[in-house]
Amino acid sequence: MKPEFTEREEIHLSPHFEKMLISGWSEDVLRNTVTERIVYLSDGYKVKGYLSYPKNSGPGDKLPCIMWNRGGMKNNGVIDSFTARGIFGQMASWGYVVFASMYRGSVKGEGVDEFGGAELNDITNLMTLAEEIPGADTSNWGMEGWSRGGMMTYLTLMREPNIKCAVLVGEISDPWAYIKTKPELIEYYQNRNAGIDIEEFMSQRSALNRFNELPENVKYLLIHGGADDIILPYQSIDLARRFQEKGITYELHIYEGSDHFLRQSRKLVDETKRYWYYKNL
Repeated sequence: MKPEFTEREEIHLSPHFEKMLISGWSEDVLRNTVTERIVYLSDGYKVKGYLSYPKNSGPGDKLPCIMWNRGGMKNNGVIDSFTARGIFGQMASWGYVVFASMYRGSVKGEGVDEFGGAELNDITNLMTLAEEIPGADTSNWGMEGWSRGGMMTYLTLMREPNIKCAVLVGEISDPWAYIKTKPELIEYYQNRNAGIDIEEFMSQRSALNRFNELPENVKYLLIHGGADDIILPYQSIDLARRFQEKGITYELHIYEGSDHFLRQSRKLVDETKRYWYYKNL
């Protein structure tokens, strides 16, 4: 079954949340961008997500596209409507059409999240649907992933090498190193997948383990909080070293004292991301 939109609904905020949006992002984001809740078919499953674009964009504008990949799993890490209006609206205000999948198996959606398995199709199927959005230049893609979304980005790049640039924030490049210190996660995956070799399961999702499959033409921006105690900074540092050794274009930014969500360096992170997209899309 081919992908298709089944629902599209613009997000409207109450006056109270409009003030919060202006305070947290800007009045430009509120007034000059549109963010929609979407439901689309991916491999026959109804999957939820978001779409954002400049308010006055039209078919003649042909704006570059950005696919934004969330972290977490199932309902942990899902982006709510207010946050979507801010995060994706801000990126749209920079002059992009932004897409984000919440992946199958979350927000009461259909299917099962396999942590880097079949739900990768939810990303590529949504990219296919970009063809239906007036003004979206589907020949010009960037991709962004936070935390687990970084892993999803690396795995997607192995399948979709024509993406021009990628932004990885607090990303997982070595899932086994991440979960082997978390017994509850090991137990979770073993219970869901009886008899699997959990280390092999995770190694198949590792950008470090599958480094030679990453496209060399992509421009990679790696961002990490120096005080990140959820995904340790070496996950970005180790991958940056491999990029350096192979001569792949990259930048690495470690923000001293910043946590996993980069709350202490938000404006700097936004400026760095914006420049990366501007330079490479």
